[in-house]
Amino acid sequence: MKLSDHIHLRAAEKCDAPILAQIVAMAIGDEHTLQNYCGTDYMSVLEEIASSDSTQYSWKNAIVAYIDNIPAGAIICYDGASLETLRKETFGILKNYGIKPEGICDETQPGEFYIDSIGVLPKFRSCGIGKQLINAASQKAIQQGHTNIGLLVDFQNSNAEKLYTSIGFARKDIVQFFGHEMWHLQKELSTDIRNTHQV
Repeated sequence: MKLSDHIHLRAAEKCDAPILAQIVAMAIGDEHTLQNYCGTDYMSVLEEIASSDSTQYSWKNAIVAYIDNIPAGAIICYDGASLETLRKETFGILKNYGIKPEGICDETQPGEFYIDSIGVLPKFRSCGIGKQLINAASQKAIQQGHTNIGLLVDFQNSNAEKLYTSIGFARKDIVQFFGHEMWHLQKELSTDIRNTHQV
């Protein structure tokens, strides 16, 4: 039996906050950016944000992947129209730590279901988890009545861009985010998606 046969996807629960914090940290990337955005103890801060009910990285916006009951990856996604509200709650928690994020542009907008963060832990890569998570997010978007799904990918991350374009994403525009130039990729959703996991 292949490792991919053991993958299980489900809607996240509050207890999944630690894996969600890891995935967000991976998505944000370098140590300097993480400390600027979340402080020196950024993993604890991200875990608190993920544990909350109405933040940008909330467990309520997430789908997690497990292999044999071991957390392997996750995706955080939501209606782009809710970004301002979700950020307000997120920034409120950061403020409690004396952190005031500045100069962060809007990464999504109304009319798009947005993949905020996606990641697979290193030892579980190359077994199809990323594609399954994106398919699950796409199904969630369709169920909520969306016709487009989008995400950002760093100019320097050509491997990730190749993955996204291989499943139908295309460049829409350029966004400056966390001091990096990012491609804003978007995919038109089709209601004939049938090969996704119901979560």
